[in-house]
Amino acid sequence: MVSYAAMEKEMPRHMALSSHTIPIVPRYAETDRGGVVHHSVFPIWFEMGRTELLRANGVAYRDLEEAGIFFVVAELRIKYRRPAFYDEALLLETTCSRVAAVKVEHTYRLLRRDSGLLLTEGSSVLACLDAERKVRRIPEFMYPQEV
Repeated sequence: MVSYAAMEKEMPRHMALSSHTIPIVPRYAETDRGGVVHHSVFPIWFEMGRTELLRANGVAYRDLEEAGIFFVVAELRIKYRRPAFYDEALLLETTCSRVAAVKVEHTYRLLRRDSGLLLTEGSSVLACLDAERKVRRIPEFMYPQEV
């Protein structure tokens, strides 16, 4: 396992981006018989958004895990406003809304790409754990850049 001190040298000094948008195109397997995206798919898409937000900041979950830093979902909220359909172009906006001592909070907005219509919004709280699955402090570089 890579030590945290060694990993810190490779990580960005601070997270520069607090928000990132990714395209989503629902696959057939993610829908019901009516072509509507199933409610169980949204948490998966939210995780994709968090992963890509980290990647946009130059960090991969793999790097964190190799250093003994793990994140687990402690809370998840989803508000389904309108249906999303098979094969329609969507955008998922993921924002890191708060970084605290042992947790990170995100918000999500799923929009139709062509109209910007809000379909779904949500939020999550992730707890930070060490390799022994005990709560640990968020690493310094995970805090947003001071402006």
